[in-house]
Order: sequence, then structure tokens, then C-alpha cells
Amino acid sequence: MSEPETSGTHPSQPRPVRLRDALLRARIEAADRTGVVVDLRDAEVARLEILNDALDPLFAQVPEQIDLFDRGISQGDTPRLWIDVVAHVVMGRDKRMYRFVQDTRFGRIVLAESHDTSVIVEAVTDYVARRMIEREHAMVVPPEPKPEVAPPPRRSRVWPFLFGFILGAAALFGVAVVAALRSW
Repeated sequence: MSEPETSGTHPSQPRPVRLRDALLRARIEAADRTGVVVDLRDAEVARLEILNDALDPLFAQVPEQIDLFDRGISQGDTPRLWIDVVAHVVMGRDKRMYRFVQDTRFGRIVLAESHDTSVIVEAVTDYVARRMIEREHAMVVPPEPKPEVAPPPRRSRVWPFLFGFILGAAALFGVAVVAALRSW
């Protein structure tokens, strides 16, 4: 198909922009932006790997029987260094600042934020220690409850009822006899 060179009948009007050319320019711009985004993501992952390496001595000290922590870098739209199921390190908006966050039932809270890896390593160390103490408290077996002393056997409620019934009937009979004697 051939496209008309002008949009009107006057030859002096500018030639319309072809959609094919506009799409080509948009694709080139998107590829340029994607290249920049990929470079930024690679830089984020590299910084998280540096932090991960700095955390190796800490996690080497955690006893093997404690399986609370599952450290690893996830590569998605936002790369993250996971410490455990609820805490991770993510890069800040400027892509140079580390942000150590924890997900809670009330939302996400920032535990530490710094450009320096040593500050984040210290914050992660404190977090790991707190989680290990929480685990110890959860694992403590409470003492067995003392057996309850059996309450004394309950008395039957039938006998007091019968005694009260007989006593009430006798009182009514007595009142009726007294009333009958007075009316004579």
C-alpha cells in the first residue's frame, strides 16, 4: 500500500507523520530506557551481593539446628536480599542506600537505612539475635500443670427440697387449723 504524501489538496501542507516511523522511534526510546533499567537493576543486585558477602560471618555463627533464616537474593522487578520470611534488604530510591525492612501485620516497617554496609550488617545482626531469642522463648516448654484437687462430692439436692416441702406443708396445715379454730 502506498501512503499519500500529503494530507490535503494543497502541496504546501507538511507531510503527515507515518505511524510506522512513530512506532520505530517509540521502540528505540523504550529499548534505551530498558537498557538503563537493566543496568540499574544489575547495579542493585551487585550491591546486594556485596551486603550478602558481608553477612557471611554472621550467618556462619548461627547454629545449624536453627532454621529461621533463609538468606538469598531474589531477582524480580525489585531485587531483594531476604534474611528470613518477613525481613529483607532492598535498595532505596537512589539505588545506593540500603533499606532493611520487616513486614508485619500492621504493614512494612523500616528497621535500618544507610549507605554504609556496616550499619546494615549491625542492624541485621541485632535482628537475628532478637529472632533467636524469640525462638528460644517459643520453644520453652511450660511446666506441667499440677493435677487439680477433685472437689468434694456434691450432696444430693433432693433431701433438702423434700425437707423444705414437708416443713412448708406442715406450716400451712398448722395455719389452716388455727384459722379454723378461730372461726368457730
